[in-house]
Amino acid sequence: MTIFATLDELTAAVGSELGRSAWHTVTQEQVNLFAEATGDHQWIHVDPERAKTGPFGGPIAHGYLTLSLIPLLAKECYGVEGIKMALNYGSDKVRFPAPLLVGTPIQTTAELLSVTEVAGGQQAVVRFTIASEASAKPHCVAEAITRFYL
Repeated sequence: MTIFATLDELTAAVGSELGRSAWHTVTQEQVNLFAEATGDHQWIHVDPERAKTGPFGGPIAHGYLTLSLIPLLAKECYGVEGIKMALNYGSDKVRFPAPLLVGTPIQTTAELLSVTEVAGGQQAVVRFTIASEASAKPHCVAEAITRFYL
């Protein structure tokens, strides 16, 4: 995990890896709660028995559930001190190259792609690659945009 004392330190780190998260396992309970919150009750996510005979051999996490783990994983990769607040500004280039089977431990790597000035602060673009040892391809790759305000 990398802690930056200032936004200038963050800016100087463009092009570097910020850190790796701990390992986390997505549970069927999380998948079911996400399905409830979003209305996406597709059987490949919420019916473990049927999913065993499906194309992935078991239930898979929703892609957007995997994406939504970025805030949890990001805080284990890096932090910026001396700011008033950080806001999620959006995401670019979101992809789900491989399905994430429920019960598979995942970890993310964070790479700082850019930092630009915005009114009152800085905007950082960080590429998060969520992967597991169970797949040659990552489960999610996304460029998260965060605005840090002084």
